Amino acid sequence: MRSFLGFLSGLVFGLGLVISGMANPAKVLNFLDLAGAWDPSLAFVMAGAAGVTFIGYRLAWRQSAPVMSETFDVPTSTTLDRPLIAGAAIFGIGWGIGGFCPGPALTALPLLAPGTLVFVPAMLFGLWFGAYAKSLPILSPKGAN
Repeated sequence: MRSFLGFLSGLVFGLGLVISGMANPAKVLNFLDLAGAWDPSLAFVMAGAAGVTFIGYRLAWRQSAPVMSETFDVPTSTTLDRPLIAGAAIFGIGWGIGGFCPGPALTALPLLAPGTLVFVPAMLFGLWFGAYAKSLPILSPKGAN
């Protein structure tokens, strides 16, 4: 049942990405182009998502435990360290160059658009390299390993 609910959640998320236009890199790039053909519609998508998330968390935290798990899995770290900031910067630069973030890129993959066919393998390589780089002494954060 847990796998089915995970699949259903992913399906609803993917449909939301397609319907909202987040799977269209041109729409995303126009949103990021403040000095040109700016398209503010994705700001409404993000605001709606933030509102739904806010309400969802408030309702979930009223429960003693999640429906499909023993405990809530909530991050405890509040540290803003160099790897976090570097990762956020790389993510933002990639989003600005490609017009995709990982979820919409995977959602758009069945369309076989050339940009998607370049972005997804590059994203997968970046994920692999990031995991590999954590094992390198020169690139790993202090205390990791």
